[in-house]
Amino acid sequence: MPDVPRIDVRGPRFAASITAVLLLVATFLSLLGMSTRRASAGWTALAPVSGQTFAPDAWAVSVAPLGARVLDPGFLLVLVIALLFVWGVASPRTAPWGVLYRRVVQPRLAPPTEFEDPRPPRFAQGVGLLVTAVGLLLHLAGVPWALPIAAAAAFIAAFLNAAFGLCLGCQLYLVLQRAGLIGRRRPSTA
Repeated sequence: MPDVPRIDVRGPRFAASITAVLLLVATFLSLLGMSTRRASAGWTALAPVSGQTFAPDAWAVSVAPLGARVLDPGFLLVLVIALLFVWGVASPRTAPWGVLYRRVVQPRLAPPTEFEDPRPPRFAQGVGLLVTAVGLLLHLAGVPWALPIAAAAAFIAAFLNAAFGLCLGCQLYLVLQRAGLIGRRRPSTA
């Protein structure tokens, strides 16, 4: 098997730091948004006029029209973060936090002494994408608390990576690799 390229371990931790800050803000915004609020007269007035009646204790996100759900500040920030995860999976070399690290931060640091396989951090980006995408889709479907829970779960993972170097997505990658489900090339039959 050919040698796998190696990356500076500090790069993914730098990216996780920025991502953790964004996810903390997104969690805060989504907790203040419609996802965690009960519907009031104002929210039920925004509900579709299709003859539906809503219980007075309905959640705002479940009675708000789709446009209002999309314009929720927490939703918009989690959407931006999800798009950054897509970028990190599709093209890690051009992802903004990696470029910022390589061009601005890394030249100011001592040369790296630790390197890692880039596949686990890339997989971790995919896990972050999955978690945030589920929260976004459930929010759009009107499920209360889905957005703040998804943002908080992604925040915890990013924070653990940034603060302690514990990448949960990387650990999941290694477990799946040991099980033979991902990451290993099959020998050719030629």
